[in-house]
Amino acid sequence: MKNCIIIFLFILFSGSITAQTKPEDAPYKKDPKIPAFSILLPDSSWFTREDLPMGKYDYTIIIYFSPDCGHCQHEATEIVKHMDSLKNAFFVFVAYKPLDEIKGFASYYTLDKFSNVRVGRDPRYFVPSFFRVTRTPYIVVYNKKGLIEKVFDPETTEVPEAEDLVRLVNKL
Repeated sequence: MKNCIIIFLFILFSGSITAQTKPEDAPYKKDPKIPAFSILLPDSSWFTREDLPMGKYDYTIIIYFSPDCGHCQHEATEIVKHMDSLKNAFFVFVAYKPLDEIKGFASYYTLDKFSNVRVGRDPRYFVPSFFRVTRTPYIVVYNKKGLIEKVFDPETTEVPEAEDLVRLVNKL
């Protein structure tokens, strides 16, 4: 009997934790502005929301990724291939993995060569918590006013091809 009560309480408690962390409860749904993130860049400096070149670009695109994710690798390759058509967007690639892996990713995919790209580590795990990320790459497009334009959550939508981003940021 005691074991049944313990199991029941465990199931009840587990369910309440899951209910509290549903994607529809994500903070970005209550506040559509670019969140106050802080990422550690490969040179050990910090890059924050306040460092975004607002007004210089029409869009800010935050991509939560993992360096060892195949879809993330494909997305980075495609974005670099189409960077000429994405010049009006500023990219912030964010990961939680160790900084040396993130630096390797940025270097391998030449993301570190573009002035409109920052790649860094989120040591406080703020970005995935704010968006309730469950899969990568998780892509959020913000407009010039800093408001959400589009969310590409691989849990509910397909990961966009670079052409989809080109169409979105160029309104083709």
